[in-house]
Amino acid sequence: MESAIHSVGFSDNIIDIVMSDPCVSIILTGEEPALQRTEVKRPQLQPGEVLVEILCCTICGSDLHTYDGTRSTPCPTILGHEMVGRVVDLHPEYPTVDFLNRPVKIGDRITWSVAVACQKCEYCRRGLTQKCTSLFKYGHQKLTDKNYLSGGLASHCHLVKGTTIFKVPASLPDQIASPANCATATVMAAFRLAGDIQDRSVLILGAGMLGITATAVAQTKGAASVIVTDIDPQRVQRGLEFGATHSILVKKDEPLHSEVLHLTQGRGVDIVFDMTGVPEVIESGLETLDIGGTMILVGSVYPARPLQVSAEQIVRRLLKIEGIHNYVDLDLANALNFLERYQHTYPFQKLCDQSFSLEEVLQAFEASGEHRSYRVAVLPQQKS
Repeated sequence: MESAIHSVGFSDNIIDIVMSDPCVSIILTGEEPALQRTEVKRPQLQPGEVLVEILCCTICGSDLHTYDGTRSTPCPTILGHEMVGRVVDLHPEYPTVDFLNRPVKIGDRITWSVAVACQKCEYCRRGLTQKCTSLFKYGHQKLTDKNYLSGGLASHCHLVKGTTIFKVPASLPDQIASPANCATATVMAAFRLAGDIQDRSVLILGAGMLGITATAVAQTKGAASVIVTDIDPQRVQRGLEFGATHSILVKKDEPLHSEVLHLTQGRGVDIVFDMTGVPEVIESGLETLDIGGTMILVGSVYPARPLQVSAEQIVRRLLKIEGIHNYVDLDLANALNFLERYQHTYPFQKLCDQSFSLEEVLQAFEASGEHRSYRVAVLPQQKS
């Protein structure tokens, strides 16, 4: 990568090597210093590739966990996968189209699927493209000399051939649209797995970004009741703002299932979405299911102890437990449609309450961790 990249100290604003039309990235090094400001050459595009100027990158929980060492990733890398950008370069001899087969042009405001699949392997043929055997994931890739702009904490992102592109609706602000290609699309995938929820009772465990988005989605899909739970009173209140019919502030040593049974006249709920990944929460959630109920596991994306589950109860009560990881392209299309339609019905504009320039990435991570913000935005084109 030495031919393409010139690195300087993160706090150093003076570049001693002059490049023509450089791009800037913040690299997670895997050593000290953890973050490094880097200037890179503007890539020469191959057929099917696109260069995007990043307008907004929101910091996801997985970015924060990778930065603080809770989650491992190959380094060096550029974090950030929730992105909105503007097309600044296309290969002149290769027509590029979006998910709806519309031509993509320079100047278009777009987002794109976080995962790029081969569409040929066994998993792709089964519709599990997020588990492609040769998967490429933006914001997760180890940098190479061929692709050194693969994350959102940069001035530009280099889209590889095969990336599914989506034009962002003009009415949708960057900071509302940015989480679509992770949080919102993942929620849409979870509801696709759950099936028809019309007139059914729903319990959502955890009122973070996934949980409150799921709360709004459940309400718009006609759920009879939507119960949201969290240990944080402010997040429980936010769940009510996003359409919950009931909320439960979870307290230590107070069983969740008794409160849920009280709210459901002793029957329990039809569907549970777990967004926490916490074994104790999942086990408690299983106890709230009515006969024939379904639990969708969404938040279990980090190591935890094995679940203590009664197989007999699953069999006798006809329960289903399913997991969803990431999403397929259709889920992102549905996410953008949902946000465009309901951005004013629910207070999505309140979820991203702070923004920082690319030079202020350290402050952005600190704000994301310390203040338990739903989302913090990095605006690479904004000057600090």
